[in-house]
Amino acid sequence: MSKILVIHPDDRSTDFLRPIYDKLPNTTIINGGIPYMELRELMHTHDQIIAMGHGSPHGLFSMGKFPNSGGYIIDSMMIDLLSDRNNNVFIWCNADVFVDRYGLNGIYSGMFISEVGEAEYCDVPSSQEQVNESNNMFAEILGKQLLIETSLERVYDNTNQAYRKLAETNRVAKYNQQRFYYALD
Repeated sequence: MSKILVIHPDDRSTDFLRPIYDKLPNTTIINGGIPYMELRELMHTHDQIIAMGHGSPHGLFSMGKFPNSGGYIIDSMMIDLLSDRNNNVFIWCNADVFVDRYGLNGIYSGMFISEVGEAEYCDVPSSQEQVNESNNMFAEILGKQLLIETSLERVYDNTNQAYRKLAETNRVAKYNQQRFYYALD
């Protein structure tokens, strides 16, 4: 059985992502409190890396939860540990730029609206209810697919198809669904 490492910096505004990993077996969940170099060692001992939270094109923000990490917990210094896997999952704003820049494989997001302020920034008129519905549905769908599917490509296809149904009536989901990707070189 594969060993999964989830890196999800503790932050109430991204708690909605927990259903992505909370039922996965054989999973180590890291929310903070571990030094950067110790996290690198943990990455060596796991078969799959799931990293999520707030981020930028430069990586996943540490949110001040990881000692000696600077502003990022996943950044260019982790590429050697991420590039040898084809089953990564990267869910943070602009993870697509990070993944494309370093030629990484897996499932990942582009700019991902998870708050009303982000919707306004992206010129997607929406309510808190629409944002919540999009956030919750995305996390539930992806979590279910990761639990039942063995192929990451099928996880992506099934998640994309189910989330697309919500995107027909929810502008936030439509925006996010258009920025949900899968790459395998």
